[in-house]
Amino acid sequence: MTTRRITAGIAVAVTATAAIFPIALLAVWSFAQRWFWPDLLPRGWSTRAWLYLASPASAISPAIATSLWIAIVVTVISIAVALPAARALAWYDFPGKRAFFFLLLLPVIAPPLASAMGVHGLFLRFGLTETVSGVILVHLIPAVPYTILMLTGSFTRFDPDWEAQARTLGAGTLSVWRYVTLPAIAPGLAIAAVFAFLISWSQYLFTVLIGGGQVLTLPLILVSFQRGGDEAITAALALVFLAPTVAAFAVTAKYLRNDA
Repeated sequence: MTTRRITAGIAVAVTATAAIFPIALLAVWSFAQRWFWPDLLPRGWSTRAWLYLASPASAISPAIATSLWIAIVVTVISIAVALPAARALAWYDFPGKRAFFFLLLLPVIAPPLASAMGVHGLFLRFGLTETVSGVILVHLIPAVPYTILMLTGSFTRFDPDWEAQARTLGAGTLSVWRYVTLPAIAPGLAIAAVFAFLISWSQYLFTVLIGGGQVLTLPLILVSFQRGGDEAITAALALVFLAPTVAAFAVTAKYLRNDA
């Protein structure tokens, strides 16, 4: 028993170190003024990068706001589309169900560049390029399949008789969803929402092709500074970019732990 606990403790320590070390390194880089090999620590320190991020004159705040708005809208639409689709896939058999699953996986397994170029030509015809609406629509391409697949698993573990029993007791459709269905699939719904948000939040290729440089999101700003060689600002932006990811997984993990 003691050996097992020691092994588990070592595994947790190694995992935590692997997760925390890159973030700690980014934090040091964001305050570094000069840091050259083989120095273990920077030769000078500066808050220049963080002051730039907080400056109203920079494009960082608008990019963060745009990224958040797009990711939230994509999450809401993905969940709205995925709920009825996942319910049907989990509970009903119909001709072509396997083919539908294959088509659902195509946006996930297809090379992103190939699908993005095809969508770009279509969006040009409808005037959706260089618009926030176009970026939202193109982010739905990878987000919706993941959301449907995750919620399908949740509905597979959900017994439809629970809804029938609630209706027998006089509950209406909205009451059944509110008090029976949604609480039962809540863990899967939370994870699906987090993934949809993070898929949109982290999109670069789709955004740059459809947005055409007119819709500036945080990944675009981050890549431009990284290519420009400003390591301090790049590190600070990377930490800002990671913040919603860490927060989303922390909230989800806490929710799932409490739910269990």
